[in-house]
Amino acid sequence: MGNFEEPGFGSSFHMPVIFQLFLVVIVGIILFAIISGLTTWTKNNNSPILTRICRVVSKRTRVSGGSGDSSAHTDYYLTFELDDGVRLELQVRDAQYGLTVEGDYGELTYQGTRFKSFTRLADPNSERF
Repeated sequence: MGNFEEPGFGSSFHMPVIFQLFLVVIVGIILFAIISGLTTWTKNNNSPILTRICRVVSKRTRVSGGSGDSSAHTDYYLTFELDDGVRLELQVRDAQYGLTVEGDYGELTYQGTRFKSFTRLADPNSERF
């Protein structure tokens, strides 16, 4: 009956170059995301925990997903202006975002790019207090 080989993943199967390239790109993106996340985590852990007087100058959200049948995810950010004029945007939890108003004055505690806490204080420049 001759040399009949059944098609499939036998010894004669060679993945086309385009699929190999696609696989390399996907693996590269995954490795980049893992390494980037670990680098940020390590930098934050090696940074000192700082507490500074500041004012909340901006709030924003970023919504991702939610197309078709997929669920949406919302990230919450607060921008703080420190007592020396430097602005710092940090990602916060939804509860902290909801309790904070632009213009709030207080003590911000953070570590690198990691938000720790914000404690509202009486603003010495405000007539409300």
